[in-house]
Formats: sequence, C-alpha cells, structure tokens
Amino acid sequence: MIAVLIRLYGGRGPILLRQERMTLDGRTFEIHKFRTMIDEAEKHTGPVFATSDDPRRTSIGAKLRKYNLDELPQLLNVFKGDMSLVGPRPERPPFVAQFKERIPQYMRRHRVKSGITGWAQVNGWRGNTSIEKRIEFDLYYIENWSLRLDAKILILTLFRGFGQKHAY
Repeated sequence: MIAVLIRLYGGRGPILLRQERMTLDGRTFEIHKFRTMIDEAEKHTGPVFATSDDPRRTSIGAKLRKYNLDELPQLLNVFKGDMSLVGPRPERPPFVAQFKERIPQYMRRHRVKSGITGWAQVNGWRGNTSIEKRIEFDLYYIENWSLRLDAKILILTLFRGFGQKHAY
C-alpha cells in the first residue's frame, strides 16, 4: 500500500531509498527506507539533515515521516543482520565524522549494533534535536542494556514512537 502511494504521490524516483549508514565497530551497511523526498534530494547540497519545513519532502513523504512508516523497510536490515530492533540509530558516515570531532564520547555508541528504535528515540531525542542529548541516552542504553530495557523500548515505541514531533 505504501509503495503504491509513493508511486502515485511521491514524484519520480525509486520507492525505496538506500543509504550508507554506520553501525557496530564502525562498519557500514546500506539501510532501506521508503523514499520520502524528491528524487536525488541531496544532489546539489550533499548530506544535510531534514528540517520541519523541508521543501525536498514529497506530500506523501511528510505523512510517512510523521508516523515513522518510512522506517518499515529497515526490518529487512534486521533480517539481514545489519541492524537490531533496538539500539542507537545508525548515522550516515559524513555526520559520524563531524560528530566524533565535536563529541568526545560519540564513537562509544558504535560498541553495539544499531537499531530501528532506541532509548533516545522513545524519550523524544530524534531527528533535528540535540546530538549531545541523543548520545547521552544512547550511552545510558549501552551501559544499562538488558532484555527488560529492550522490551520497555519496544513497548514505548508503540506508544511514543509514532507521530512524535521531530519526525521530519
């Protein structure tokens, strides 16, 4: 259903976006997401973060992002072993390079596999929010990991993760 909506209202371009991300031990992989922006959105700018009024978003893309439905194809990454259901969100290598220079503890988050959802995300630290706060919550998760914490994050994702602000 989502693929049909993207084809009808998402302009030309692929249905799935494939993008390089970084995970455990600094290893890179190709993440899968439903495309929410115009085709080749970063052709002239290079990697940039999305904003709340981003003109690159398609009409259907804004709705998919609002409810995090663009993230569903990442289940393929989980099945392939690239990601976990829970863990720090994977970041793009150009941003990792910036963050590791600015934030001394940043690379500690790569001691675990990246996840579709995480402690930072269910606590509102996602999208265009403070990277320092996201790292703080990611490190808390890593230092306090348990199956119980993973279960709590998955449950909170159902209640807090969909339709949260900062999902541009």
